[in-house]
Amino acid sequence: MTKYNFKLYVFVSAVLIGLSSCHTANKETTETETTESLPENIVELRDDQIKLAEIDTGHIELRSMNGTLKVSGTVASAPQNLATVCMPMGGIVKSTTLVPGNYVAKGQRLATLENPEFIDIQQNYLEAKSKLEYTQADYIRQKELFQNDVSSKKNFQLVTSEYKSLKAQVNALAQKLSLIGINPYRLTENNITRSVSLLSPISGVVETVNVSIGKSVSSSDVLFEIVNSSKLFLKLTLFDKDANKVSNGQKIHFFINNETEQHEATIYQTAKTIDTDKTYKVYANITSKCTNVIPGMYVNAVIETSSERVPSVPSEAVVNFEDKDYIFIFNKKKKENGRDFTEYRMIEVRKGVSDGQFTEISLPEGFAIQTANVVTKGAYNLLSAKKNAGEMAC
Repeated sequence: MTKYNFKLYVFVSAVLIGLSSCHTANKETTETETTESLPENIVELRDDQIKLAEIDTGHIELRSMNGTLKVSGTVASAPQNLATVCMPMGGIVKSTTLVPGNYVAKGQRLATLENPEFIDIQQNYLEAKSKLEYTQADYIRQKELFQNDVSSKKNFQLVTSEYKSLKAQVNALAQKLSLIGINPYRLTENNITRSVSLLSPISGVVETVNVSIGKSVSSSDVLFEIVNSSKLFLKLTLFDKDANKVSNGQKIHFFINNETEQHEATIYQTAKTIDTDKTYKVYANITSKCTNVIPGMYVNAVIETSSERVPSVPSEAVVNFEDKDYIFIFNKKKKENGRDFTEYRMIEVRKGVSDGQFTEISLPEGFAIQTANVVTKGAYNLLSAKKNAGEMAC
């Protein structure tokens, strides 16, 4: 028998013995004394019984209660952390060493491709650049002659037009070279190449590899998909009735699929509208190190909700009787047949969220919360006395 049950047994036994002796005394003094009939919601105890039941009282507090909200969702990646890699001009795959699951750093070579058009672009660029150098010198010379009234305006305009046209052509070809991964500023007639390296635009894990040696690929083909799994977030779905329970900065504990390992996240954004299916979206950054978390995974999450300051009492102060929740409050002290008694009144309440130590309660309308003296310890003993002993008065 536990210590608690033993105390409760002693308490109930003492109550029953007290009742028996009281009823005997009442029988012997029927002509001079009467027994008070108590209302159903009143329990009264003598001072020695209060001490035996270890009853303490206190006040109802206004506290900011922390509760939990269970939701579900998926792991997602921000657009800047997910890369779909293509080759702008296509080509033939010459080499690659990657397989799904490999980690790559930003700028690392993913594959090498060959294409005769690469050679053509380099040739065109070098030829246009060479012409531009000559035309630029001629432009400077014609400008000086025109300013000194030695050359006609028409000649100067022709040279200017040719110079600007070649300059635009060189800049356009330089951009094409940069697009396929060739540095135009390092290109000379001695290092023209037929192959280029396809580089990773971000650091992350290779999720998809759609290439093989000798494969011909076009500019629209997806060759690799890379995910930066160090910067993932959660996309959670709540019902609209819970929308007011979440806000930025709240902590989240979540689990991947059916695993028992707990991960952490923090809400950074909440939706501004309710979806047509009456759901509400919440977004949270994953803050813990999760090596086994990748986009698309299903998660079960628990949000630590917070509320405004609400009436609350120690959790053990709330008792359940006939499927309803109650607290006991001090009612009054009185004297009967020369003995001191204390009355406690049962008040029906509705339980709210609980943080383990304290529980939110909803009180009846008009309840005097500031002056009420609530039983904070020993409420179960009072309830047991009511159940087993009925009226406590002698």
